[in-house]
Amino acid sequence: QVQLAESGGGSVQAGGSLRLTCAISGDTSSIAATNCRGWFRQAPGKDREQVALIHKYGRTNYAYSVKGRFAISQDNRDNMLFLQMNNLKPEDSGQYFCAAKTGSYCSTRPELYPTWGQGTQVTVSS
Repeated sequence: QVQLAESGGGSVQAGGSLRLTCAISGDTSSIAATNCRGWFRQAPGKDREQVALIHKYGRTNYAYSVKGRFAISQDNRDNMLFLQMNNLKPEDSGQYFCAAKTGSYCSTRPELYPTWGQGTQVTVSS
């Protein structure tokens, strides 16, 4: 069983930066099995969408809207997942969730991720 807990959200002005952290906990074998980890976000009235994904061995995938501004990284020793967000825009506002799944293919579809954190709010004002 794996548990995820996000932190680091907040309110910033457009152009600002935030760094989100996801602490991954649980039994060692279950954590090791989570080959795909990622960040998703959901704005009010909108579907949850993929922001950035990272495979256990480092391959990343970004939504087009955040490429060049956001960077996903992980610390496998301390079981942490990060999302550095720079040059934030009002349209980046929403609830940000970290998620994890087993398997070798890191899908962009949130419904394929069985494990989720509680979310952290990001608000970007213009």
